[in-house]
Amino acid sequence: MSISQYSDSASLPPSKEDVDPEDIDPDAEFGGLAARKELERKLLWKLDLRMSILVLIYILNYVDRNNAGAARSRGLVADLHLTDQQFATLLSILYVGYIIMQIPSNMFLNFTGKPSLYLPACMAVWGMISALTGITTNFTGAVITRFFLGFIEAAFFPGALFLLSKWYKRTEIGFRTAILYCGNIISNAFGALLASGILRGMNNVLGHAAWRWLFYLEGALTVFVAICAVFILPDFPSTTKWLSDDERRLALKRMEEDAGVGDQKETEQGGFAHGLYLAVTDWTVWWFAMAVNAVVVSLSFNAYFPTLSATLGYNPTVSLVLVAPPFAFAAIVAFCLCRHSDYKQERFYHIIGSWIVGIIGFIIAISTMNTAARYVSLFLMAQTYAGLVVMLAWMNNSFPRPPSKRAVCVAIINGFSQLGNVAGSYIWPLSWGPTYRYSYSICIAGSGTAIIMAWVFKQHLISLNKKLEREEQEKGIKEKGFRYLL
Repeated sequence: MSISQYSDSASLPPSKEDVDPEDIDPDAEFGGLAARKELERKLLWKLDLRMSILVLIYILNYVDRNNAGAARSRGLVADLHLTDQQFATLLSILYVGYIIMQIPSNMFLNFTGKPSLYLPACMAVWGMISALTGITTNFTGAVITRFFLGFIEAAFFPGALFLLSKWYKRTEIGFRTAILYCGNIISNAFGALLASGILRGMNNVLGHAAWRWLFYLEGALTVFVAICAVFILPDFPSTTKWLSDDERRLALKRMEEDAGVGDQKETEQGGFAHGLYLAVTDWTVWWFAMAVNAVVVSLSFNAYFPTLSATLGYNPTVSLVLVAPPFAFAAIVAFCLCRHSDYKQERFYHIIGSWIVGIIGFIIAISTMNTAARYVSLFLMAQTYAGLVVMLAWMNNSFPRPPSKRAVCVAIINGFSQLGNVAGSYIWPLSWGPTYRYSYSICIAGSGTAIIMAWVFKQHLISLNKKLEREEQEKGIKEKGFRYLL
C-alpha cells in the first residue's frame, strides 16, 4: 500500500469500530482499481473468446432443427409419402420433446456446475439423431427421430442463457445474448445456403437422395463441433479450472456487485427443488413466458421461410439463396439493438420498436403480391427476432436471484414459449398460399398480444422499483441499490 493510501486512511474520521482497509478500497485484493480494471478486461476477453463457440453450436442447433423445411420440396415429402398435416406434425413434434426436457435439464445443469461436459454431450447425441433422420423411410420413423431430436436439443439454449447469466453483469448480458441469438438468426441464412449446395450437388451420390445427405452431413458436422466444445467451453465461476485465483475471485465479486448479493450459495435456501418451487409459484414467470410464447407464434414463419421465399416465383435453388439476406439483416439489427439497449439500460421500447416494424412487414405481405414489396416484407419480418433477443436479456435481468430459481425461470420461459412453435407449425398450410393472408394475420395478433403483455410486465417492474426505493429510504440508505431494468 502506498504512502498516499496511508494518508487517506489517516484522514478518515475516527470510528468506534476497527475499519478493515479493504472496506475502504474494495479492490485492494486485486491491487487497486486500475489493476482490477486490467484484470477484468483480460477476464472478459478470455470469456468472450471461449463463449463464442456457443454461437457456432446455436447455428448447428437450428440447422439440425430446420433442415426438414429445406428438404420439404426436394424429395422428403415425396419419399416419405407425407401429407400437409403429417409434415406439420413432423415440425411440431420436435417442440413436444423440447418442452418436456427444459426444466429438468437446467436444474441438472445448475446442480452439476459442468456445462463444458453436459452441453457438448447433448450436442453430440442430437447430431447423431439428426443424421439418423436420413435413414427413415416413413412418417413413423421420421416422427420418432424428430421427437428425440427436440428432447436432446432442449438442453442447449436455456443452458446457454443460464451459463451467460453466471458470468456477465446486467450491463453486459444484453450484448452477449444478442451475439448468442445471432447464431439462431444466422443459422437461417447459413442453413439455407448449406442446404442449397447439398441438395443441388449430392442427389443420388452413393445411391442416396440429396435430402438424406442433408441430414447425414449436417449431423456429422454437429458431432465434430461437440467434441471441440468440450475443450473450449467454461463451467461456472466456482468450478472452472483454467481461471487463476484472482480471476475466480473477480468473477464471483462482479456478480455479487451486480445484484447486491453473491450468485452461488448466498441466496439459496431449501433443497434441490427449492428453485423449482420459487419459479413455479411466481406469477410473473408465467406472464413473461406467455408474452414470449405470443411473439414466438408471430415468428413461426421461420420454419417455412423457404416456402415463403418460393412465392416470389423463382426456382427452388434461387428461393433457398434468397432466404439468406433477410436473416443476415436481422442479425445486424439484433446486434445493434441489443448494444444500444445495454448502453441505455432500457429494454421495453427497444423490444416493441422491433415488433412494430415486424407488424408493418406482415401488413405489406398481406396487402400485395408484388415481388419487390414482398421481399422487403421478409426483411421486416425477420428483424422481429431483434426484439425477442432483447426480451431474453430482459428475462435474465428480471429474475436475478437465487441462481437455482433463475435456472428454472429460463427453462420455463423458453420451454413454454415453444408452444408457440407447436401452434405455429399448423398456420402455414399450402392451401393458404401463395398469399398466406390468414397466416400473416395470426402473426400480427401474436405480436400485438406480446406488446401489450410486455407493457404490463414493465408496469409491474416499476412498482417493484418504487418499493425498493421506499425500503432504502426507510432504512436511511443513501446509495442507490439494485433496480430492475425497464
